[in-house]
Amino acid sequence: MKKILFFFLISSSLYSQSEYPQDYFRDPLDITLVLSGTFAELRSNHFHSGLDIKTQRKTGLKVYTSAMGYVSRIKISHHGYGKALYVTHPNGYTTVYGHLKKFSPKIEAYIKECQYEKESYEVEMFPSTKELLVDTDEVIAFSGNTGGSGGPHLHFEIRDNAERPINPMLFGIDIKDSKKPFISSVYAYPKDENSFINGKNERIPLRLIPQKNGDYKVEKITAYGDIGFGVVSYDKQDLAPNNNGVSNISSFLNGNKVFEMDFKRFSFSETKHLNRYVDFELWKTKKTRSQKLFIEENNPLSMYKNVVDNGYIKIEDSTSSVYRIDIKDYKNNTTQLKIPIVGKLKTVKTKNDTTPTEKHLIKNQGTTVLKEQNTQITFYSNSVYQDILMDFKVSCDTIYLHKDTVPLQKSFVVDFDISKYKDVDKSKLFIARLYGYYKKPSYVSTKRKGDTLTARSKTLGLYTLATDTISPEIKPVNFTNKKWLSKYRYLKVKISDDLSGISKYRATVNGKWILMEYDYKTNTLTHDFNDNVVTDTENNLKIIVTDNVGNSSTFEATFFRK
Repeated sequence: MKKILFFFLISSSLYSQSEYPQDYFRDPLDITLVLSGTFAELRSNHFHSGLDIKTQRKTGLKVYTSAMGYVSRIKISHHGYGKALYVTHPNGYTTVYGHLKKFSPKIEAYIKECQYEKESYEVEMFPSTKELLVDTDEVIAFSGNTGGSGGPHLHFEIRDNAERPINPMLFGIDIKDSKKPFISSVYAYPKDENSFINGKNERIPLRLIPQKNGDYKVEKITAYGDIGFGVVSYDKQDLAPNNNGVSNISSFLNGNKVFEMDFKRFSFSETKHLNRYVDFELWKTKKTRSQKLFIEENNPLSMYKNVVDNGYIKIEDSTSSVYRIDIKDYKNNTTQLKIPIVGKLKTVKTKNDTTPTEKHLIKNQGTTVLKEQNTQITFYSNSVYQDILMDFKVSCDTIYLHKDTVPLQKSFVVDFDISKYKDVDKSKLFIARLYGYYKKPSYVSTKRKGDTLTARSKTLGLYTLATDTISPEIKPVNFTNKKWLSKYRYLKVKISDDLSGISKYRATVNGKWILMEYDYKTNTLTHDFNDNVVTDTENNLKIIVTDNVGNSSTFEATFFRK
């Protein structure tokens, strides 16, 4: 371990951030790496910041530190990465390991001490450079399925010293991939009311014609004015059937590059702008993400390169052009799509909006306030990417705020005046978003000040006042009252709340706080008796669970251990 301390005295400037060291980081697992998710692939509201490595459909695989360093951060949360480790290395990079089942014994002991000290399952700690030193090939954790994971896997990242995630494959992490990306859809977009595609002033799908070599073409289109294109494309690796993201998309007009999107690195501050990059309306209505090969206003993504005229191409009357899209995966397997374009002047009326509700102008700059009945909606500067007309109406404590087809940069504020309600009912009210076919209420974090309820959201749609008067449920899983549990490793309890959701819980044995890990996906609380805090023979268990409006339930039982 002395060599680790020596290396940390060396300046990280020995490694240029523009040159990625090869053979420095080892694979974090001792199995053939197969991916369920690639770097920067498109996710809901963000670009994926690492590699999701399959763990053979099970948890508990040994996770190795990719290089010597020290554990610089440990975070345990119900959502997100679940149990996550961050290891900082002498060359200035940090590796991240997420969705872990548990940590190595020395790290587990460190974090358990913190959890018991804070009396909280969710903790975040930043050990010093000397507290938790780790060496290359050291087992630091075991793979799991914690947090927002959709199945057992290891989330693995490499970040630079500015905390920007970088594709780990740039460092030599190798994934077998000899397959070309494929295209499932392509769309053409007019820039404004003076642009037309096949005689229409609206987004139109183009019919793909697959070629024998794996490339594509479309039938000749007519166009006039400034137009752009969008493509729905995925990649597949050799050892996995699932669809993954691509590594690079470039476009050319008559052989000249006009646009490039390069998925090598990004910052967390910009990842939310994925919703500006994709056709957000198409995603919300058709569940398909068209990657727009043009840049609309207020899109600050750093992954754009070699962009001419914001990626739009100008088509004039009586011209003939070929627009080409090149799509590459990390191994440079390349798929091409060719779109022949004939310039043809044609003017048509733009499509009329027949929505009956009143339109309200929401400005990109400045504050816009919408008021009706007992409600108020506030949009601050940069909430929307551009000035936009929105629908807004209120009926019976329900707000109709446009359709959820417009991407937002920042949250808007929803206020409800609840002075008309009886005092006994006010404490059980919360603001809910109505979603899905049956318009089910979903709790939005709600604060109350006097007779005003306030919530923030980045999702347009339906909002209403909802009431929750039912307390959470608590049920034992693997024990009954007055049962001997001497041979049991774990104590398990199910908790649930059908409306506003679980806010907090607290478990004690004989009046002393005990750690219970909460898995929200299975609604399970679990205590590990190996924590060695339950030492008496007769033990009185008490669990209090509270929902988001303050309804609480208490469960009590007695169990015995030798």
